[in-house]
Amino acid sequence: MKRETYWKHVRIANDLMYYIYTNIDTPINIDEIAETFAIDKFYLHKIFKNVFGRNIYESIKAIRLQKASNLLITNRHSTISEVANACGYSSQTSFIRAFKERFGMTPGKWRKGGYLHYSGILLQDSPSRHLNISEPEIVKQPSLYAFYIRDNGYGVHIKRSWQKLQTLIYTLDLKQYRLISLFHDNPAITALERCQHVSALSIEKHKKNINLPQFKIEGGVYACFHVTGGREDLLPFIRWVYHTWLPQSGYETTTKPPYAIYHTNHHLSKDGSFNMDFYLSIML
Repeated sequence: MKRETYWKHVRIANDLMYYIYTNIDTPINIDEIAETFAIDKFYLHKIFKNVFGRNIYESIKAIRLQKASNLLITNRHSTISEVANACGYSSQTSFIRAFKERFGMTPGKWRKGGYLHYSGILLQDSPSRHLNISEPEIVKQPSLYAFYIRDNGYGVHIKRSWQKLQTLIYTLDLKQYRLISLFHDNPAITALERCQHVSALSIEKHKKNINLPQFKIEGGVYACFHVTGGREDLLPFIRWVYHTWLPQSGYETTTKPPYAIYHTNHHLSKDGSFNMDFYLSIML
């Protein structure tokens, strides 16, 4: 495959994945998307599977359930039916059946504490040692545009994506930029190999000849935590935000993904430490 074709396919697949994540609360019509992309529907399916290793419908289902599993924990005042609707399910019955198939329990049992056992199994080997968290500040964030690389699964392979972005920074001799992680999936309740991780580079002025796909991080009201720690502290921190701070805060979250802006990135630092501002979308 030619280099130009490869990057074209990467952009198409990532644009579609971005569309799915940002429109997960609505019916997603692949025929209409293919028409918008001016591409044959079957070819679109092929490109997506080649890039991400699973088909479009599997991805939609997985994302809907991951979003729902999170909202059931954080949005205590929303009914199960309201959570189902917020994640694109028109039928509560079909939602309950799909949820039980995915997580081994009903949404009601999950909400009543089943998620704690599920999360505990996932993160039992993730002790927190050096975590330092500030009191959150409630802020109004502007929208951010960024070039990005998406990885399937969390793991050491993510470092290669950050190194590519660092190479781009050096090549373009960038002086003003931000390195950003976008957390579409909550790794405290989603197995790491199922998570999508996004490594992103936001720059002040648009540069030409950057092959990477670009997306928009939505602005809005966020709780901002200043956090420092080591690589092993990140997952326990995210679990604490969702399972402890958010339920006790009086706030609820939205379907907007949280993101981190790094002062020090643990994938690039020599000692594996991070220093970041973590932004969680909130509402009353």
